[in-house]
Amino acid sequence: MHLKTSALMMTLCLLTATGSSIANEKHSNKKANHDPAHWSYEGETGPSNWGSMKSEFGLCSNGKQQSPVNINEAYAQELEPLQFQYKESKTNIQNNGHTIQLNYDAGSYLTVGADRYQLLQFHFHTPSEEAIGGQRYPMVAHLVHKNDAGQLAVVALLINQGSSDNKIVKTFWDKMPTNHNETRGYDQLKYNVSDLLPSNRSYWTLMGSLTTPPCSEGVRWLILKNPLNISAKQIARFKKEFPMNARPIQSLQQRAILDSN
Repeated sequence: MHLKTSALMMTLCLLTATGSSIANEKHSNKKANHDPAHWSYEGETGPSNWGSMKSEFGLCSNGKQQSPVNINEAYAQELEPLQFQYKESKTNIQNNGHTIQLNYDAGSYLTVGADRYQLLQFHFHTPSEEAIGGQRYPMVAHLVHKNDAGQLAVVALLINQGSSDNKIVKTFWDKMPTNHNETRGYDQLKYNVSDLLPSNRSYWTLMGSLTTPPCSEGVRWLILKNPLNISAKQIARFKKEFPMNARPIQSLQQRAILDSN
């Protein structure tokens, strides 16, 4: 069946903002030279060349189940509900040179039917890597989980522009490291990432890959239909550090996207 996208085809205001991050550790203001052998989102080290940069990146160019994808057609199924059993975590926020990442304390789980995955971390992309009906949202958060067998499941939380700040995101941005390879820990500053999730947790799902090198496949993708709203100012704040950190849309090949309906 064709996916009904009318409710999702909202005006996606991709704010323009400029800014660059300083590559260095801790709180020094000294600039470090960019490593030309390291992958990026533009130029000679951009996505079109990832597959040829290193042998272990080969799937980035020749994989058959690559992510992200455009969700234009999906098939309704009686899918297992997503059960988020998340606990509070201390705030551990990292600028790894590609995104802002929140490393999560052990002991929080996503359960889908008989499958149980532990939440490891979540991070952000702008614009959203996933597209809905050909349209990308201003941002997305990817919640990365792993089960005991080492298999990954990623929950994609689309982010749209709303009228007001999100309190949890404000806390993250207030503590955001601006130097690459810098991590800041705040043991007394705790939060529960489930507070960012929508109450309606219907989703689309398919098998895919990591969206960054080495583009490993066998990743279970669970894309929440209902977005998180944050303010234009909060979107611009992230874009100041990372103006664009989204991989281009990949071919669906022979895969089908399932809809939890």
